[in-house]
Amino acid sequence: MPSKVVLDCSQLLADKHLTIAFAESATAGRLAAEFSLTPTSGKVLIGGLVCYDANVKKDILGVPEELVEKFTPESAEITEELARRLQKFIKADIHIGITGLTTPGGSETPEKPVGSMFIHAMIGARSVPVYQVFQGKDEEIVLNTIDRVVDDIVINSFLHQMA
Repeated sequence: MPSKVVLDCSQLLADKHLTIAFAESATAGRLAAEFSLTPTSGKVLIGGLVCYDANVKKDILGVPEELVEKFTPESAEITEELARRLQKFIKADIHIGITGLTTPGGSETPEKPVGSMFIHAMIGARSVPVYQVFQGKDEEIVLNTIDRVVDDIVINSFLHQMA
């Protein structure tokens, strides 16, 4: 069952006749899945793309390889690209990109440890980037990221300002 914040967000989106789409790397589709379990999912969730591997980011969404090499697949720059490029593929009011490090073995460094999550939200031309380091096991990191996306970015940054 989705968290209360996901349920509330889906209802708010439905009330405002807004739709949402996702380009998910580190969360691997979990955010879209959480929205699909809400009573208002058919009114708000348009779809998503799981782009866990860097090749999907490059080959499907068209993120330039030079950017991936320069900034790594798990970075603020690539996450913004995911959100912006998703707008060309899925028509929705809000587009969210997510990358990050939920387990060791990626591009972690002392400055970017495991638990680092990059989120970028687009509503029209307006963008909201977020970087946060979460503690815990991989699933805890993913679930905390989902709640952060929904509560702080979608609800607080977009929906309440549109009221």
